[in-house]
Amino acid sequence: MNKMEDLKSPQKRYRPEIEGLRMITTLLIVIYHIWLGRVSGGIDVFFVLSGYLITMSLLSKIERTGTVQFGDFLVGLARRLFPQALLVIIVIGSLALLFLPQLEWSSIITHMTASTLYFENWRLALDAVDYLARDHAVSPFQHFWSLGVQVQFYVLWPILITSVYFLARKVLKTPVRKTFLMALFVVFICSISYSIYQTEVNQPWAYFDTFARMWEFSIGGMLALVLPYLLMNKWVNTVLGWLGLSIICLTGFLLPVSTGFPGYLALVPISGAILVLLASENSTKFGVDRLLSVKPLTFLGGLTYGIYLWHWPLLIFYKAIVDVETVPILAGSVMVMAAVLLSLLSTKLLEAPILKLDKKRMKGRLVTVLCGLLMVTGSSILAVTTYIEKVKADALVVSHDEKNFPGAKAIYENSEPPKGIAPIPASIDIQSDLPSFYENPNCFAKNSVNVKKCSYGVLTNPSYTVALVGGSHSGHWFPALEVLAEDLNFQIDVYNQDGCRFTNEDPEHHLTKACLNWNENLIEHLKEDPPDLVFTTSTLNKRKTIPKGYINQWKELEGITTVFAVRDNPRMKKKIPSCLEKKKNPLRCAIPRDKGVSKEVPWENTAGIPSNVIFADLTDYFCDQTTCFSVIGNIIVYRDNNHITATYAKTLALPLKEPLEQALESLEGF
Repeated sequence: MNKMEDLKSPQKRYRPEIEGLRMITTLLIVIYHIWLGRVSGGIDVFFVLSGYLITMSLLSKIERTGTVQFGDFLVGLARRLFPQALLVIIVIGSLALLFLPQLEWSSIITHMTASTLYFENWRLALDAVDYLARDHAVSPFQHFWSLGVQVQFYVLWPILITSVYFLARKVLKTPVRKTFLMALFVVFICSISYSIYQTEVNQPWAYFDTFARMWEFSIGGMLALVLPYLLMNKWVNTVLGWLGLSIICLTGFLLPVSTGFPGYLALVPISGAILVLLASENSTKFGVDRLLSVKPLTFLGGLTYGIYLWHWPLLIFYKAIVDVETVPILAGSVMVMAAVLLSLLSTKLLEAPILKLDKKRMKGRLVTVLCGLLMVTGSSILAVTTYIEKVKADALVVSHDEKNFPGAKAIYENSEPPKGIAPIPASIDIQSDLPSFYENPNCFAKNSVNVKKCSYGVLTNPSYTVALVGGSHSGHWFPALEVLAEDLNFQIDVYNQDGCRFTNEDPEHHLTKACLNWNENLIEHLKEDPPDLVFTTSTLNKRKTIPKGYINQWKELEGITTVFAVRDNPRMKKKIPSCLEKKKNPLRCAIPRDKGVSKEVPWENTAGIPSNVIFADLTDYFCDQTTCFSVIGNIIVYRDNNHITATYAKTLALPLKEPLEQALESLEGF
């Protein structure tokens, strides 16, 4: 063929080397998860392989029949993906009630539902940008995010191919495969541009965003179309194949996959996949495909789906039961073997019989089986949800009277709280024990530069206006201020952005650009509409001095308003609710005082503090001279390891009243 009028049709054929590559990639994912606590980049390779295989399959189908037969395609997809996935979902949901703390149950049911409906990636994306959700433990369903992305791709791809086929044949009168290649190139350019941008401005969201990942599938699709034309010297081909496999294996070691992907860095493992596919297309005696095609790898390659599904919950439940952060070599090896065994059983006993059902002659029976699996999963979700709600309802029956649950009042009055009473809030519902302003999503910003204000307390003729400013460590004082507002006759203006301190510097790069811009806008807003008092935190963690960025912000308000700066609360070693569930004895969840707060008072060691700042230190209502407590006055102090429960914060109103009242009264002298 001297002048090519069209591309060759991609031929759908068995590729043993792809099965071997799938197994090696899966093994990398498992090893990195279990022993290295990192992400390998293997998922990106899977996305390329999926794009490659599905493009060959669908394009061959539409060229033969003129249609992709969308209904049959979805049924075939469901019978391949649903059986094992739904089984694993049911098992995880059941085991979660047995082995995971009640603290995580509500989150578990949310992710169980998202995984069943294949939108776990979007659920995780929302959690990634939701500061309040970041404190949840890693979900045993988290690995379903990649399956969600793949299924969404599988739904979109037939639509794209059908549209391009119609456009090429009926409108443009151009060769189908060339037209589709151009369409894939457009998808690649648009998606990778969006991916690079989104990774830069909001990487946690981008990591789970289907549209930020679509370019990886499109590369696989383009490879399916052009590989037959990419012929090279045998020795070059051999070297490139082994180089590609090396790149795939080393990506997780060399690159920050979890924090840098899926932007341009994802091109690294993808380039490895491209080289392996290219080398395998033109096989040589010492080529990488010879290794990838050996029978043990191809056999295990058929189990990779199940291995991927089972390995993650095995890891999460092992860590939860044994209460460890790292996995020993022996335990990890047993985990890998267990994942292979479970995959073999679920593949042979569940998936294989369903795959044997003929799609055409037994379509009705096949749909019935798949719907039955969905109904069992849905019933499991309903049963777990019902049980969780019952436990929550039982927990709410507990009387929250001040006598039995004095909280900080017990320290203030130097009294002994009643013994033998289970502390509140109940662990199952403690994550929702938040300041009331969180009930209104318009009252707090999320990774935004826009300043939002909501007013509470005395709204009619208040004597003072108090601006509560900063992130969650300022915001968790709101319940105490809300209690005092009526007594001291002040209005509370909430300016909150979680994960964003009241500062104009971030030398450790813990804050987002949006946070720093929000701080700039907030200062301008406070200057234009100054409150009588700005309530914020004065310290950070165990630092012996006040951060310079804090002081810079306070200086901006000098001569405009007074700053009431409260010392930050101690940060505990473990998440207190889950620790209390495991240890039972609150003292086993306590920490030494010098591990929670600095021995020195930070503002006594800091120069350049402006004259408009009044400090308050309530550390003694979290710690005595030696110990920082997890439970005080029968109330759990923290809903994680550093945020105060709203229930305990309310009891801090009593010790907070005196310094706050003095600060407000001092304003009258100005």
